[in-house]
Amino acid sequence: MLAYLALRSAPASQLRTVLVPADRASRHRRSGLITPLEDDDLTRAVRADARGAARHIERYALRARIRSMGLDDFLTCRIPGTEDHLGMSRKLYAACERLHEEDLAIAQRTPGLRAEDQPADDQELSDDAQEEQRLTQRRIFREQQEEARLRDACQRGATSDWSDLLRRPQEPELDLEGDEGLLEAATPETYLAVSPYGLPPARA
Repeated sequence: MLAYLALRSAPASQLRTVLVPADRASRHRRSGLITPLEDDDLTRAVRADARGAARHIERYALRARIRSMGLDDFLTCRIPGTEDHLGMSRKLYAACERLHEEDLAIAQRTPGLRAEDQPADDQELSDDAQEEQRLTQRRIFREQQEEARLRDACQRGATSDWSDLLRRPQEPELDLEGDEGLLEAATPETYLAVSPYGLPPARA
């Protein structure tokens, strides 16, 4: 949710989209769901194909062509003050937007449930009892959140343009070149790129 809020509030000039294979289940994974993209042959190949196609296609039609080539474009931005870039897919962005809207609506319907750290109603309660009360409030709130129709939001996001999801007249910049100085990784719906100089040294 923090990544969604960062992308949602970023100026349009700081947003861009990066290309990742749409069939993320077939990518080589080093561990778990994470795929290091800079060493992924499929990612390099499809990005090269997209750069070649861009020389022969009008810019407005390029995103549709990219989708037909089996690529997705994840929305990303650089976190201010760092060399780290966070991003996400259309599906995840739309789901986070829906969850955020439901979050605000629930808070209006049930005042106080979001204030999980408010003092307990009964100040005589022990610390353990107050913590139990907060956990109960959190559980009630999360159960209401889960009632949101996130599946519909995901489906809508998968077929929407970024301009529609961002509610802005223009699409964010499409990055076809990439930055060879960054280390990239992706899960099925999220993206992270970092500078190797910002990483701790490898242990011997």
